[in-house]
Amino acid sequence: MGTMWFTVLGPVRAWRDGAEIDLGAPQQRSVLAVLLARAGQPVSLAEIVDTLWWDDPPATAVNAVHRSVGLLRRALEPGLTVRGVGRWLVRAGGGYRLEAGPDEVDLLRFRALLDQKAFAEALELWQGPAAAGLAAEVRGQALFSALDREYEAAAAEAALVTGAPAALVRAVELAADRAPLNELLQARLLLMLAGAGRPADAQRRYEEVRARLAADLGVEPGPELTAAAQKLIKPAITAQLPHTLPAFTGREAEMAAGLTLPDRERIGAISGMAGVGKTTFAVHLAHRFTDRCPDGQLYLNLRGFGPGAAMDPAAALVRLLASLGVPSHQVPADVDSRAALFRSRLAGRRMVLLLDNARDTAQVRPLLPGTPGCLVLVTSRDHLAGLVVSDGARPIALATFSTDEARLLLAERLGPDRIATDPAAVDKIIGRCGGLPLALAIVAARAAVQPGLTMAQLAADLDAADRLAPLTTGDPDSDVRTVFSWSYRVLADGPARLFRLFGLHHGSDISVAAAASLAGLGPAAVRPLLAELVRAGLLAEVSPGRYGAHDLLRAYAADLAGADEAARARLLSHYLHTAYRAAMLLAPGRDPIALEAPAPGSRPERLTGEEQALGWLTAEYRVLRSFVDRLAEAGSSRAAWQLAWTLDTFQRRQDLRHDQVTTRRTALAAAKRLGDPLLLADTYRDLGHALARADRAGEARAHLTYALDRYAELGETVPQAHVERGIGYTYVKPGQYDRTLEHYLRAEDLYRAAGHRPGLAKCLNEAAFLHAKLGQHDEARQRCEQALVVFRELGDRHGEAATLDTLGLAHTGLGEHERAVECFRQSAELCVRIGDRRSEAEVLVNLGDAHAATGEHDRAVAAWRSAVAILDDLGRPEASAVRTKIDAHTLPTSAVYRPGA
Repeated sequence: MGTMWFTVLGPVRAWRDGAEIDLGAPQQRSVLAVLLARAGQPVSLAEIVDTLWWDDPPATAVNAVHRSVGLLRRALEPGLTVRGVGRWLVRAGGGYRLEAGPDEVDLLRFRALLDQKAFAEALELWQGPAAAGLAAEVRGQALFSALDREYEAAAAEAALVTGAPAALVRAVELAADRAPLNELLQARLLLMLAGAGRPADAQRRYEEVRARLAADLGVEPGPELTAAAQKLIKPAITAQLPHTLPAFTGREAEMAAGLTLPDRERIGAISGMAGVGKTTFAVHLAHRFTDRCPDGQLYLNLRGFGPGAAMDPAAALVRLLASLGVPSHQVPADVDSRAALFRSRLAGRRMVLLLDNARDTAQVRPLLPGTPGCLVLVTSRDHLAGLVVSDGARPIALATFSTDEARLLLAERLGPDRIATDPAAVDKIIGRCGGLPLALAIVAARAAVQPGLTMAQLAADLDAADRLAPLTTGDPDSDVRTVFSWSYRVLADGPARLFRLFGLHHGSDISVAAAASLAGLGPAAVRPLLAELVRAGLLAEVSPGRYGAHDLLRAYAADLAGADEAARARLLSHYLHTAYRAAMLLAPGRDPIALEAPAPGSRPERLTGEEQALGWLTAEYRVLRSFVDRLAEAGSSRAAWQLAWTLDTFQRRQDLRHDQVTTRRTALAAAKRLGDPLLLADTYRDLGHALARADRAGEARAHLTYALDRYAELGETVPQAHVERGIGYTYVKPGQYDRTLEHYLRAEDLYRAAGHRPGLAKCLNEAAFLHAKLGQHDEARQRCEQALVVFRELGDRHGEAATLDTLGLAHTGLGEHERAVECFRQSAELCVRIGDRRSEAEVLVNLGDAHAATGEHDRAVAAWRSAVAILDDLGRPEASAVRTKIDAHTLPTSAVYRPGA
């Protein structure tokens, strides 16, 4: 027979075994509604007719009822014959009866649940007005109106339940919404809401009902509603939020993200380093939600980072329950019971809960509400990843201020006129503070209490050897060094030692491998230490596998580091040996230098190819560049010279001309201190080459000539050849190709005599370039072909790329433009692979010229545009001449050339 379920408390519907039944025409549905309203009782034909045709029933009304019952029977029981009686609709008392009980009809179950005082479950059965969906004249009959009043009376009775759970309060609210003019129900709901700790909602509902009565009926509230309103004792709203800054600045993107929290997550995990302004931001954000959370605000400093021990969750719950009015003798003994009571007290309320300065997720989780009405903001130096993953919190990470945000903060604190007096000093202050809001606020406070101090004086104070000294206030809550110490002192021994050692590092960020060498550990052992420092807000993973810290944090780490010479030696050894390996991979034909064995515990990286070497040097260049200067300042002359040597090829390929000259000058000063004649000659030579590439020909020739004389005295043949090439290069720009070729031919003879194949190949290519410039194209082609053989045997892709470019020029001069295009294309592809951007731009210009010579103007323009993009990026003036070429070939295209495409 199957299970049946009928509903009349809302739309009239029926289900068989969980599948809804099509009840047919509206008249059939109306007949069933009448029988459901009298479920279990006989209903006469006259009552059915009077309900369906209340004003003027037709002569066929009785037959229509019989026909509707028959159709309903077959709908309820599809196998029933035309004349079958069936199980559910039976003849009784001159009419019909629905043969069903509380397990089949929602109305009967509703009444049974009311008898059991299960109000919430009973009220939830109502899905709208009784017999919803029927024609208005049928739905308006007394039979169905009585059911609606029964619902309202049940809700009014439920509103008297003391300490009602949140589900029952919501059910009564829904009933009151459906009966806005039922003053008894509304009156009892007001008291119910107040008893549930929602006085603001009760007050608001009273005002809404009062307005509705006036608008719909033109009357004031009656005695029940008025008495309830008078009994509303509006307790003092818990408002524990600290005051917000009157001139809160910055954080526009983070604030926008935070303001959408109530739409989805309801928990905001606000993280960032010490002094970045997490509490200031969170308090300002929390104040923005007070209108949407009218039941109050709770604030608790969990002391996760600060003097003394962090607050454990059990103690935190005692504080929070006390704020909610729970007497101490009613607080349970165990944490789980306290958390359950806290969740119960927050159920149905709309409050802001700000948990400030949390240590980690474990400290916070027992303090979270169990229902979605409350908004929770948590601040921590920890990223609170567990809260994000398991509790659906939205992460809001606060970085240091941008320059514009920092300037705005200073202007708000000091006034725009004062910071406008010396914009350069203001920029210096912002830079020395690293955009850290706490540091900027301290400087602003000093300026405010000492109006005679100029911005320049404030900036000069920040140049002190102890960078943190000017940021000391004497107040532990606003002293940069003290605030940093709170993060440091909670660390375990391993992470604490690694943080101290980070103070010995010269760069703003460090790789896992370098950190491992610094600590004398393996990468697997150092990774969890780095992760712990990230969680504590002392480091940040600035890119995958690289970790950095704010400048002031690095200064704090340097204060703690002390003189750990073994760690310094490990770090230097790591960078020097890895950089040397990278340099030799980039230029395998380069004359090697001798290094001492790596320091014990150091683990230089094992780079295996040119691309990996280029990538490592690109990532570590700033660190290496800084290391050279620091080593020189510390008197480590040999290490400074060696590290500078490793950077030479990379600087040349990246067209870092100014850096290359500066680094080679540092190396020259180191070589002079070392006093080695051959080393000194090598350094004069290298500096001369760097000056020549920087278009400082006069200085370059002076240094190179000095080196040439010293090599001649020492009997060094190959170095003399290197210098001859360098001197010859200084005559290329003035167009003195004959004089240049003279020096290159001397170098070629020296290389041949010494059997130095890498130098010979380079010299052949450079001489070929000069032959091409002098119109001797066949001679240029022959020399290029000889050079290519050697470069390819040596695996020198840089030399191969340069020679293919020269060979392209030779083919161009011979009128062999298709061959020229192919040479330039191969050269450009090699330049991309070896990371030589300057050469890539030059080759692309030549490629565009070759395409133009064959009439392929669109490809010419594409190649030239790519060259311009690189030259602009490098800040090279040659871009202007290339733009002139493009302007002369006006084509409707924005294509760019991509080698290999």
